[in-house]
Amino acid sequence: MKPARRDSDRDAQRGRIVDAALALFGSRGFDAVTMTEVAEQAGVARATVFNHFGSKHALVEAIIEGVLAYWAGMLERALADEKTSTPTLVRALFDHMGSGIEQFHGFYRGVFREIVKIQVGLEEGGEAARARERALERLERLLARGQERGELAGAVGPTDLACAFDSLANGTITHWLYDDTSGSLRERMGRAAEVFLGRVAAAGDRSEPLPDLSVPTAWISRHRPTPLPRARARRKR
Repeated sequence: MKPARRDSDRDAQRGRIVDAALALFGSRGFDAVTMTEVAEQAGVARATVFNHFGSKHALVEAIIEGVLAYWAGMLERALADEKTSTPTLVRALFDHMGSGIEQFHGFYRGVFREIVKIQVGLEEGGEAARARERALERLERLLARGQERGELAGAVGPTDLACAFDSLANGTITHWLYDDTSGSLRERMGRAAEVFLGRVAAAGDRSEPLPDLSVPTAWISRHRPTPLPRARARRKR
């Protein structure tokens, strides 16, 4: 088999494993699923799963890379939108996060704590952490552009604004996932967006329609970093 074909087959196999894990984590939660079950769902041997992912944590990190790649794609679409005001783009980001997480509640309840660890810098050095840094850089650019346009107040720098955005969004999601799932997360995220904008947004047209920031799968595939070589970890369930 030619090297290019071999690499393509390996990538396709890796994708099937990730898709299988996503389906299982979403339907049953992260803790209840074993690597053996992931292998069965993907139609591969258990050893094959460990050839790609040395541990369950490594598999989760790969999934989180995809989540953060999607988030970066949303921010890229927001930056590409030159017509919509920054406050409306902020509202759209909160709205899209809320609706997406609400739709896949089971999956996010299983892995969101791991996402937050990366978001707040508790786990560094991995590819997911680097994906988080790229997303944060896009968020800072979006908020800085809003300040340059006079749509956001300039008293606080874009880096601090981005951290505040992250903290408010993650806190709202975490509370809904683990403490109080009553009501709509999408509606809560809408209220959180107004809390964020209440201090920094200039007066504007609140009737402006929210743009669609959904990201095509092809964009994620093109922009997801190539996994770095890693030492094989000890196998475990």
